Amino acid sequence: QVQLVESGGGLVQAGGSLRLSCAASGGTFSNIDMGWFRQTPGKEREFVARISRWGYSTYYSDSVKGRFTISRDNANNTLYLQMNSLKPEDTAVYYCAADLGGKTYVYTNRRSYDYWGQGTQVTVSS
Repeated sequence: QVQLVESGGGLVQAGGSLRLSCAASGGTFSNIDMGWFRQTPGKEREFVARISRWGYSTYYSDSVKGRFTISRDNANNTLYLQMNSLKPEDTAVYYCAADLGGKTYVYTNRRSYDYWGQGTQVTVSS
């Protein structure tokens, strides 16, 4: 059982920055591929970014590429999402997720992930 707790959300003006954190416990963090998703009311949960277990590979949605950076600190069991040049359309609840592997879904599919945090709200004002 892996527990995930996000933090760092808040209200920011367009063009600003935020850094989200996700503290993991209950598993061997360095053995887990991790991702960030986001969701707005009435919409499907949307893939944002993914990082491999040792951080060698990262993947981003087209909508955030060049503005967001995913990273991890395996020594402290923490996942990060640095968000720069924020836009009002980035407003959403952001979730971190753990992929323990063994599934055939593509990494952008939320069904590829086994555990989820409770989410943190990010609001970008125009």
